[in-house]
Amino acid sequence: MTKLEMTEEIIIAKKTKALSWEELAEKVGLSAVFLTSACLGTNSLKEGSATKLCEVLGLSADVATTIQEYPTKIWDFSIPQDPFIYRFYEITGVYGETMKEVTQEKFGDGIMSAIDFTLDIDKEEDPKGDRVVITMNGKFLPYKSW
Repeated sequence: MTKLEMTEEIIIAKKTKALSWEELAEKVGLSAVFLTSACLGTNSLKEGSATKLCEVLGLSADVATTIQEYPTKIWDFSIPQDPFIYRFYEITGVYGETMKEVTQEKFGDGIMSAIDFTLDIDKEEDPKGDRVVITMNGKFLPYKSW
């Protein structure tokens, strides 16, 4: 089974059971963001979480095996057409250098880990229009001299 076939089976089962990502994540015992990324094929699950996911959704052992495999992360280098995803390209284009400068001024020369990392997505109600709150939290990795 490929990661794409796995994702298709998961999405169908999730829709059939009428579960949100939040509800599914609660049943599996993981964050909604991380579980969703694994279900979409960009991260992997440990055996216990994979088994639990398949139990909740009524999926085969093939799905449990495939979701435990390490993903190959390949991105298309063209600008995405989906407006939500495009905004992150826009944010990086407008604020990327600023984020780098401010971070390196506070921490020194280095980068933020995308491995030792969490991502949270919350909703903040506002009378002028609800707000999306995205928190990226990554370990700082200083560059080494040798």
